[in-house]
Amino acid sequence: MTAVQTFYERHPYPAPPKDLDRLVELYRDPLRRRVMFRLLWPTLPYRASRTILVAGCGTSQAAAIALREPDARVVGIDISEASLCHTRLLQQKHGITNLKLHQLPIEQIGELNQRFDQIICTGVLHHLPDPDQGLKALRDALNPQGAMQLMVYALYGRSGLYMLQDYCRLLDIGSSDQDLEALSATLQTLPPQHPLASVMRATKDFLHPDALADALLHPQDRAYSVPQLHAWLDRCGMAFGRWMEQAPYLPQCGVVAQTPHAAQLGALPSPSQHAAVELFRGTITKHYFTAFRQEDAGINRPDPLAPQQRSRRDDGWRGLIPLRIPWTLKVRERLPAGATAILLNQAHTCSDLILPIDSDQASLLGAIDGERTLGEIVQTAKMASGEKRALRFFRRLWQYDQIVFDGSPSKDAPN
Repeated sequence: MTAVQTFYERHPYPAPPKDLDRLVELYRDPLRRRVMFRLLWPTLPYRASRTILVAGCGTSQAAAIALREPDARVVGIDISEASLCHTRLLQQKHGITNLKLHQLPIEQIGELNQRFDQIICTGVLHHLPDPDQGLKALRDALNPQGAMQLMVYALYGRSGLYMLQDYCRLLDIGSSDQDLEALSATLQTLPPQHPLASVMRATKDFLHPDALADALLHPQDRAYSVPQLHAWLDRCGMAFGRWMEQAPYLPQCGVVAQTPHAAQLGALPSPSQHAAVELFRGTITKHYFTAFRQEDAGINRPDPLAPQQRSRRDDGWRGLIPLRIPWTLKVRERLPAGATAILLNQAHTCSDLILPIDSDQASLLGAIDGERTLGEIVQTAKMASGEKRALRFFRRLWQYDQIVFDGSPSKDAPN
């Protein structure tokens, strides 16, 4: 048994829930399934009956995915039997029939002799002794035109965590209940200026012993900067798709857009923009993104409304259907001058990523119904500056993670 496997047998992660009742209610909304599909495949026809692998599924993730995608065939793998036991209990409790579980390392996924349309692997590859080997194994299990949802640790935002990991090693702090209780008490006395203090304020993970162990006592992890992430994908035959929440990386969003360097940042190639903004923010702790096999990279449209992708002869944008992201909020309190509302994406952890909108923009937002195309919405919009201003607004909605686009030929959707 490896050190990592032994660790997770003792500290299953994340903290296993008693049930998934809250998710059952959320997933009744078919828009959630449609939006999640379009984050991965903006232009392919919707397909509910796809095959999904949850690699390193932990205590509940595979069961949650199987609940959200009832027409899919879901496979969950994990090295920890303790984690899989929690998932089996959830599977039994909710009568989940479209899920199969296997105790198996990611590097040995080929033993299943299966290929998948979608692979979800979040918070796992950075714990492998050789992340390249793990990602290449997943790539070999990915169907043509398949997509991956990946999450790995981000380098700069975790600096405080790595400082405390070294602290724990120096003191030879173990993962017994007594050690974890003492470590938790010690963390409460950290100086407020410590790099870990802001991370602790932003997450509840440190309140749970197993999460505390995972963050500070894990026997093996590594982190990636944006350039390192791109190099890693390239080595493994994969191509970057998009950030699941992209606004924190974009120089057009939030406070960075107001700096004297905004124009210089905007002139950089996209990967360099994202690398620079990661350095500017300094607080990104996780990179959550989509990736494709390099030969399938063309199915992703990085910026469907970018000016350089449009011309008088190219009006393909008119056929795009905007979809509102269900976990965003419209706030009408403490508004800046001229705004009728503020849009917030609840997945964002950066407090500056708010998007004020005026009355004309609110009308455009209200016209999004999941059926009308951009062309139809813009044609009926009564805005003083017309089409160009409307397109600029829809692009900002997309940049701020308020909408995704359905650009498939058939425009079909889940029931």
